[in-house]
Amino acid sequence: MALREVGGRAPGESDGISEPAEAREARSVPPATIARLPGYLRALGTLVARGVVTASSGVLAGLAGVRPEQLRKDLSLMGAHGRRGVGYDVQALRAELEATLGLTRERRVVIVGVGNLGRALARYSGFPDRGFVVVGLVDADPAVVGTRTAGLVVEPLEELAGVVRRLEATIAVIATPAEAAQDVCDRLVEAGVSGILSFAPRPLRVPVGVDLRSVDLGSELQILAFHDHRRSSAGR
Repeated sequence: MALREVGGRAPGESDGISEPAEAREARSVPPATIARLPGYLRALGTLVARGVVTASSGVLAGLAGVRPEQLRKDLSLMGAHGRRGVGYDVQALRAELEATLGLTRERRVVIVGVGNLGRALARYSGFPDRGFVVVGLVDADPAVVGTRTAGLVVEPLEELAGVVRRLEATIAVIATPAEAAQDVCDRLVEAGVSGILSFAPRPLRVPVGVDLRSVDLGSELQILAFHDHRRSSAGR
C-alpha cells in the first residue's frame, strides 16, 4: 500500500511549519538520533556553501551517509519537517539543528595534556566554526608549563580548578597518558566542568550530571585491523 494518499503527506513531511520549541524539548530524543545530528548539520553546511536553498530528504541523506527514511524519522523527532514536493529549507533546518545542539552560543574549552595530540587539538581550526573556543591549556610537565601553543600559555596542573573557573570553561578535553586521566577527570568535575571529551586509552568514571565522551584511537585502529584481517582471510 502506498504511504502517500492523493493530496496527503509522506512520512516526515508537513506543511513546512515546525512545532513549538516547548513541544520539542518535552519529547525524549534517542541518543542514536542525537549522535546523527552532527552529520546532518555537516551536510547542511555543504549545501549552504553550494548556495542550495531547499533539499530533499534523499539529497540530505546521501550527504550524511544515512537512509532517507532514517533522516526523515530523526528530523521529525526534532520537530523539523520538510515541505511536500519541495523538501527542507536548508538555512532554516541548519539554524534549528544548531539550536538543538546548543551551538547558538560559544562553548569554552580547556585542554589538559599538551603533548603532540593536545597541541594538534589546540590548533584545530574546526572548533570555532562549530561554536567552540579553546581558552586554556594545562599540563603537568614543568618543561611544558609556560610554553605557548596556539596563542595560549600552558598553565600547571596544580592550578587546573582555578583555570577552569577563571576562564569559565564548561567543556574539557583530556589528552593525557592513561595513568593520569582519572585524576584529571576528577579534578575537572570538582572544578565544575559538565562535559568531558577523553582521548585517554582507558575507561573513566564521572558522576551523574557530567557527560563523558571517549575516543580511543588505538581501539578504533584495532577494530579496523580486525575487519581487514577478515577480508584478507576470506580472499585466500
